[in-house]
Amino acid sequence: MKKDKIKKHKLLLRHLTLDDYDNIAILMEHVYGNLGGAWKKDQYTSQITRFPEGQIVIEDNGQLVAAALSMVVDYARFGDVHTYAQITSNGYLTHHNPLGDTLYGVDIFVHPKYRGLRLGRRLYDARKELCRNLNLRRFIAGGRIPGYAKYADTLTPVRYIEEVKNREIYDPVLSFQLFNGFHVRKLLTGYLPVDVDSKGFATLLEWVNLDFVDKTPSLGGSKNIIRLGVVQWQMRTLSSVEELLKHAEFFIDAVAGYHADFVLFPEYMSAPLMGLFNDKSPPDAIRALAGFTSEIRNGLLEMAMSYNINIIAGSMPEYSNHELYNVSWLLRRDGTFEAQYKIHVTIDEVSCWGVQGGDALKVFDTDCGKIAVLICYDSEFPELARLATIQGAQIIFVPFWTDTKNAYQRVRYCSHARAIENECFVAITGSVGNLPHAENMDIQYAQAAIFSPSDFSFPHDAILAEATPNTEMTLIADVNLDLLKQVRTRGAARNLANRRPDLYRLEWF
Repeated sequence: MKKDKIKKHKLLLRHLTLDDYDNIAILMEHVYGNLGGAWKKDQYTSQITRFPEGQIVIEDNGQLVAAALSMVVDYARFGDVHTYAQITSNGYLTHHNPLGDTLYGVDIFVHPKYRGLRLGRRLYDARKELCRNLNLRRFIAGGRIPGYAKYADTLTPVRYIEEVKNREIYDPVLSFQLFNGFHVRKLLTGYLPVDVDSKGFATLLEWVNLDFVDKTPSLGGSKNIIRLGVVQWQMRTLSSVEELLKHAEFFIDAVAGYHADFVLFPEYMSAPLMGLFNDKSPPDAIRALAGFTSEIRNGLLEMAMSYNINIIAGSMPEYSNHELYNVSWLLRRDGTFEAQYKIHVTIDEVSCWGVQGGDALKVFDTDCGKIAVLICYDSEFPELARLATIQGAQIIFVPFWTDTKNAYQRVRYCSHARAIENECFVAITGSVGNLPHAENMDIQYAQAAIFSPSDFSFPHDAILAEATPNTEMTLIADVNLDLLKQVRTRGAARNLANRRPDLYRLEWF
């Protein structure tokens, strides 16, 4: 199975170090050439030394492409009337106070060539996480209004801000900050005098930390609450890959808007393009459809990074070296991807198309823990889920395609059983609707669901959420990985702990 050559991203969010100065200076010169350029090295050294946890960078294959700088202050000492130079002590952050109550945004910038990937939003999310984890009351920042220069002759700064808030005017900085959950607390005058485009004005922006109660670990700690999104996909005839990707992006955007960590699509999610090959026999049509797989995968990978969400790209056919496979793709939001080949292919897949089964079960590492993907029929073989769980999988994703209710129920009940017997979470989704004239893919039946173990800490029916049958929709639910630890150690029944390895064992040959 050969791999396609594509531009590979490898995004990494990490803390800045003193050794990064030369590269961060280059990045700042790209961004702030008209605002004084990069920090001096002694300023940068002071920033890193005083508050290393607050200085965050995103790199792509080792190149620094975006960064955010912050400090903690006792906000009562400064109040709402201050300048940038005053509160940041001319960039040296000497006012940083570890005992303060407010995270203050010192700077945020993204390389111009990377602005389409929404890295700024990712940096803001990381700073909000830091604010929560340090148990700070709020996140405050002074925001430029660079679009104001065009309206200064006709609008006051306050009126301009109102027009931006009402979306009558777009400001490249303020609109972005409002979108990220900030509200304007006050108009600042003389905040950054060198900012000609903003006419020296700025907005004092605030994001209130609603979780301000208990202290938690700082940035980089593992997540315990994972938000899952699944798409119950309507099968409709589409005429191009671009049209299919636009359809997928609609759902990715919607689910990412709820800050989901994963989005799951159904098995054979590229089937809406089958109508392009109605003149071909079923074996030739599915192989022609496989010709789109790389392009679709690459487009979805860009969306995974752009929308900051891990995508389970259902499954798509792959044809390589005269061998046809059914493949699911894990497309991580850091720009990396891996494949899980369907191991147990159905009788119809073999007889109608000539699909072959894969020979490896993978457990994937993600930024939300270990996961596994079982494609449709694979969920009906309990050995696979048990092997994945033994290797550490806590969430199992099951993209499926079924044509009738009894076929769907086999997947549903088996997946539900996998969640209970392995004390893990299982998310399933399929496609609905019809594809006229697409032989072996013409009718669909589905009801997406997210299953849990069955114990007192979980819903009484071990169903966290389920969709309306045969309706195009999304389903979103949170799964708590800490509850898996509890049920496995203190549950009323402990399936994993009570196995009898003295009598039997499960091995992969």
